[in-house]
Amino acid sequence: MLFIRADMNDTIATGHMMRCLSIADAAREQGESAAFLLADGQAVPLLRQRGYEAIVLDSPWDDMEAELPALRRAVRERGIQKLLIDSYQVTPRYLEEASQMASTVYMDDLDRFRYPVDALVYYAADWESHHYQERYHNKLFLGPQYAPLRKAFQNCGKKRINPVAKNLLLLSGGTDPYGILGKLLARIDRRCYERIEVICGMYDPQYGRLQELYQGEANLHFYQAVSDMEAHMSRACMAVTAGGTTLYELCAMGVPTVSYSMADNQIPNVQKFHEMQLIDYAGDIRNTDVAGHISGLLEKYQEDMSLRQERSQRMQELVDGKGAARIADGIIKL
Repeated sequence: MLFIRADMNDTIATGHMMRCLSIADAAREQGESAAFLLADGQAVPLLRQRGYEAIVLDSPWDDMEAELPALRRAVRERGIQKLLIDSYQVTPRYLEEASQMASTVYMDDLDRFRYPVDALVYYAADWESHHYQERYHNKLFLGPQYAPLRKAFQNCGKKRINPVAKNLLLLSGGTDPYGILGKLLARIDRRCYERIEVICGMYDPQYGRLQELYQGEANLHFYQAVSDMEAHMSRACMAVTAGGTTLYELCAMGVPTVSYSMADNQIPNVQKFHEMQLIDYAGDIRNTDVAGHISGLLEKYQEDMSLRQERSQRMQELVDGKGAARIADGIIKL
């Protein structure tokens, strides 16, 4: 049985939990059951809805060393042998002690220190610049082929590219602390689109305000915390999103995309996609007129069908949507 240590709240949003759920789903398909270890109960309703047991450690999510006694107790009582850990709050001591309790796999995005674990996952596009293979002798899952996406993003088929992009998808992730969705709607020419879908995250407080502000525009459609993101992406001719796993979902779907960043850990990846000429990067919302840059890039993309075709094809060549299954298979074989 695979146990997964991850959290979800209004500070760290949903990204860690959602990608771990993708791996858990893939493991279940391969005959390996999974359960989750949580600092608190915020993610319990979601996990129960998805059919997973949740074990609450009653610990501070941002002080993982403090939970080590509770983790040790859970390992002993539940016979935990394999532990997937996905949190930026880990420390060398935490991972060292966890690795003495069970076989450990760490989901890395930051390369903050040398992780004392049995296996390491780093699926960002800039993976080669970190030289993991030279620094680690344990099991490594490296590159976009290991992007842990839900099964819905496998075998998506070639994206149909329309002569003019009429459907636009705007995304911010689990939260929108800088109000980028509202800024984008204020800057882009909304009349150019037959349909604009705005996806607000679970912890986005602006959802109701945006609905009220734009209630008179029939081509604008607002959603919050959707469970069928692939349906929204399949309708989109173009998309705008922050860095994160959503970039890989859009690649799998072949949706021409413009990205921005709102956190330091997103910057290397969005810059690498830009360098690869796959997804244009409009800048960091904290210090750049991102909305203005995005507006200009969308105008360039909207009329250039050949550019959108070229980007879409190369995005789908990079990501096939089977990363979660590859990670699950690797963990099962540890």
